[in-house]
Amino acid sequence: MKTYQGKSVFGGIAIGKIHVYKKDEKQVKREKVENPEEEIARYMKAKETAGGQLQQLYEKALKEVGEANAAIFEVHQMMLEDGGFQESVENIIRTQKVNAEYAVASAGDNFAQMFAAMEDEYMRARSADIKDISERLLKVLGNESAGGFLSSEPVIIVAKDLAPSETVQMDKDKVLSFVTALGSANSHTAILARTMGIPALVNVAAGMSGEDEKKEYGGLLSDELEGKLGVVDANAGILYVEPETELLKELEKKKQEDMEKKELLLTLKGRENVTLDGQKLMLYANIGNSKDLGLALQNDAGGIGLFRSEFIYLEKEDYPTEEEQFSIYKTVAETMAGKRVIIRTLDIGADKKCDYFNMEPEENPALGYRAIRICLDRPQIFKTQLRALFRASVYGKIAVMYPMITSVWEVRKIKEIVAEVCDELKEQGIDFSLPEQGIMIETPAAVMVSRELAKEVDFFSIGTNDLTQYTLAIDRQNPRLDAFYDPHHPAVLRMIEMVVDNAHKEGIWAGICGELGADTGLTRDFLAMGVDELSVSPGSILPIRKIVLETDVKEYRKEYRKMAES
Repeated sequence: MKTYQGKSVFGGIAIGKIHVYKKDEKQVKREKVENPEEEIARYMKAKETAGGQLQQLYEKALKEVGEANAAIFEVHQMMLEDGGFQESVENIIRTQKVNAEYAVASAGDNFAQMFAAMEDEYMRARSADIKDISERLLKVLGNESAGGFLSSEPVIIVAKDLAPSETVQMDKDKVLSFVTALGSANSHTAILARTMGIPALVNVAAGMSGEDEKKEYGGLLSDELEGKLGVVDANAGILYVEPETELLKELEKKKQEDMEKKELLLTLKGRENVTLDGQKLMLYANIGNSKDLGLALQNDAGGIGLFRSEFIYLEKEDYPTEEEQFSIYKTVAETMAGKRVIIRTLDIGADKKCDYFNMEPEENPALGYRAIRICLDRPQIFKTQLRALFRASVYGKIAVMYPMITSVWEVRKIKEIVAEVCDELKEQGIDFSLPEQGIMIETPAAVMVSRELAKEVDFFSIGTNDLTQYTLAIDRQNPRLDAFYDPHHPAVLRMIEMVVDNAHKEGIWAGICGELGADTGLTRDFLAMGVDELSVSPGSILPIRKIVLETDVKEYRKEYRKMAES
């Protein structure tokens, strides 16, 4: 028996034969050419053909794995048309007088290394996209088929890494699990695994020594594994190859238990989130962009409790226009079909940086120029986003949420800007609707004046990640402080309860959109506090619903009070 440790990106257990998937990585030859312009013409023709293939893949993916996963092929089409990449290819052909294949391979390697060296994890993940594009171009130039994986039975796919075009061309009924030597939680393999709901491990190579890596990642990619029995225990992050009889029986039992739990949870779809004694809870999903809507709907989210609009800015090289933002917000509103969609306004700064904002370095960015402070300091950026949000509000039940509020004057200043935006839209004859207005409670200051803040807004959403950080004076990005970072600290829990109480006294609702909301060990406590809404990752919705349906809050509140007093 052999074992491999990796990073789990979706839990569960898969049992079946292993298929070692290897790309045909042929060496590209460097050849001198007499007429560089002819090679550039070959490259341009190949680019056009590759673009057509990507469009076909987009349409196929749209039908099979939904818009969220299909969107990557639109991104690939844009990257294929990127001026910098094209200029690099043409420059290599002209200056070195070489064949188009060599120029594409060289430019692809250079750009992939550039992305891989970036600090931002999302941008590092784009390295695989560049490799995928250059390999597609090379196949077109060599008149090769761009076919994908074929299998007659369901298998566990083991690979060095998987490109989006490879995963989308796979017959999903034939894939039990993905295990890759490389990759990250943000890789497209990981995203697809979560969408498909299958166990998956990535970055297996991280747990190996340098010597092991030289031997095909400890034998992970060896042909000897082909056809052997494998078990992926993604709950523990382990791949077992030919497990011993007793271990196999144990894992088969765990798999059966997992399946029974999932089937039981699926029976909860469509159920209202109401406790045994009649207390209702709004159970919403946190999403990063419109591509995550499929997961929210698949898991029966009652709405979107946190749409992180900053990702629209982070994925751009310049300020997104009003029309670009409007299109995204409109899509989300329409897709959620009347369910509440809470969109957080621009929340960059601290660990989320946009180069084109040209912000000066800060000694302590977590306490610095960020979120609503930027919006109030640069009102034109803020107004552009508000205009897009108010226009999109006509197409669904949008609510707007302002982050990093610490004082009443900030809310009143926001209201002045909101009034200006509404007046401008009216004067221009543009159709719009004024959505619900809420704020995030993320600082002890906001907690202490929450009664006054509640008089100014329609709802509160407690951002427990930052609230814990600021309450405990701990940088949550510093791994050395993990032992000190305690989101269950009594001070944090008391602050949450205080905010909820003050919200209710002023007749507004209060929810939680931070990571703590998905902590099922606290679900009953939040119900006892009177929390009105929890916004969590899509996969956490049904497990929380189960707890809600099984809880008698009146009875539990007695127990909760005793624990709080002790």
